[in-house]
Amino acid sequence: MSSPRQIRVLHDAAAVPAFLEAPIARALLMRAAAGEIPETFRITVPGRVVAFGKLDRLGGGYPQAVAAARRAGFDAVERLAGGRAAAFTEHTLSFGWTIPHPDPRRGIRDRFITLSELMVRAFARLGVASQVGEVPGEYCPGEFSVNHAGRLKLMGVGQRLVKAAAHVGGIVVVDHSALVRDVLVPVYEALALPWRPETTGSLTEITPGVTTASTRRAVLDELADLADLHPGHLDAATMQLAARLAPDHVPLSD
Repeated sequence: MSSPRQIRVLHDAAAVPAFLEAPIARALLMRAAAGEIPETFRITVPGRVVAFGKLDRLGGGYPQAVAAARRAGFDAVERLAGGRAAAFTEHTLSFGWTIPHPDPRRGIRDRFITLSELMVRAFARLGVASQVGEVPGEYCPGEFSVNHAGRLKLMGVGQRLVKAAAHVGGIVVVDHSALVRDVLVPVYEALALPWRPETTGSLTEITPGVTTASTRRAVLDELADLADLHPGHLDAATMQLAARLAPDHVPLSD
């Protein structure tokens, strides 16, 4: 009989600046690939930041989009995984699941399915009905988004691979979806990306009273059904590596 899956769950000892979230995710991925840390799950409240993807950087209007985010009071970062710009606030959760694997190309779709279905079950614990699938016109569109009734995006997810590990990360909008919509309107306009702001939703729009704390607990309860969870923390080696990586994730505006 095989031993149960073991996952380390990180609890931040202190608030982490929003601009360090992407470097921390990359540092965890690099350290997992090097065999320095085990499978790790981190879920935090990140603060106000717009995370841009590779396709955003390659397209026209990127410097103007970065400037628009900063004018709205958001940090701007180049994120680890995912496609198009997404906004995080003090009313969202940021999650990252770092998984060592000798050949991470195997299981890409399975990891997406596992994470998205886990979120659907977690939201159900909170009284929020949801399903996996893209809402037409959603921001940062993806097959494995989680939505309510096919009209409100609640969660987005992306995946990044390196030689010996994978990182599955994204956002859950818990409350105040207008903050996400309002900053992304000028950002998407600058990037010349079509989207429908009304597709951006939050858990509290379906079930009032949901909080970031209750959502985090529901997600971890579902994760505990998949594996044995062990508490951990962001150690000095990870934070030092993240600090060195940080300049790579700060975009320049015009």
